[in-house]
Amino acid sequence: MFACSFDDYCMHDELLVLDSIRLNFSPAGLHLMNMTIGAIMFGVALGIKWTNFKEVFLRPKSVLVGLASQYLVLPAVTFIAILIFQNFITPSIAFGMLLVASCPGGNVSNFISSIAKANVELSVSLTAIGTVLAVVVTPLNFAFWGGLYAATSPLLRPISIDPLEMFRTVVIILGIPVAAGILFAQKLPALTAKIRKPIQNISLLLFATFIVMAFHNNYDYFLAYIKWILVIVFIHHSLVLVSGYLFTGLFRLNITDRRTIAIETSIQNAGLGLVLLFNPKVFPSELQMGGMAFVAAWWGIWHIMAGLSVAGFWARFRPLKKLIDG
Repeated sequence: MFACSFDDYCMHDELLVLDSIRLNFSPAGLHLMNMTIGAIMFGVALGIKWTNFKEVFLRPKSVLVGLASQYLVLPAVTFIAILIFQNFITPSIAFGMLLVASCPGGNVSNFISSIAKANVELSVSLTAIGTVLAVVVTPLNFAFWGGLYAATSPLLRPISIDPLEMFRTVVIILGIPVAAGILFAQKLPALTAKIRKPIQNISLLLFATFIVMAFHNNYDYFLAYIKWILVIVFIHHSLVLVSGYLFTGLFRLNITDRRTIAIETSIQNAGLGLVLLFNPKVFPSELQMGGMAFVAAWWGIWHIMAGLSVAGFWARFRPLKKLIDG
């Protein structure tokens, strides 16, 4: 263990309380969150076209590298970071980091890529394909990395998480709305063009409202522990963003695609993580892992703030054409 201050008080000791906290979320609020995430995914799917999937064949290298960064590099880097900083964080926070890392990319990455003057077409394709793959990959990733973390930490109590129930939840919250949205867009393209933006805007506004209400209902916990969650999420997000950019460099992708994949890797659907977390059939209520909720909730806010900041910086330093074509 690391050395604490003179009064034997340290960050780790304070955060340990989070492992036993059961946050205040009403059943009605949780149902609202489920419906909101479903509406968000339906709105995302309205913009998914079959041409997005053709990108795998037309530009396989960038797409495959992007998916590998999202579903292999991201959780691996998160796991390594947890091992390095395990004396400073608690089990619930570690599992929260792994849960976020297992979720698919968020559709706001497409907007952030456009601001960064990155490859928006690649971003949309990665979001579309990654969202579809998440139905299977998200439960598998969390089961694998979460189990590996538990196995490497003898002080952890055993956790009982049902991967099949997580899979079922992901199918209901993510798979069905996405399939319905794609089908709707294919069958009713004119109506889709009219309702796509309003549905996306309204669902995102509802989700933002839910996050604000959630923090309000847990105001005392928020004040007591947010300072440490800010630091943890900042470090985690920064590592993910940098690793996504460096990983693409190994495959000699152009700078525009590297920036796109870095953004895609660092923008996660944290809302899906919250839905999974508060499903008692996936995470039994007796676990009371408050740190997971804090990490997922703040990540959902921070990745937008950080993403917009990075995008604004990159937009001012657009790569030269010879570098893009290199």
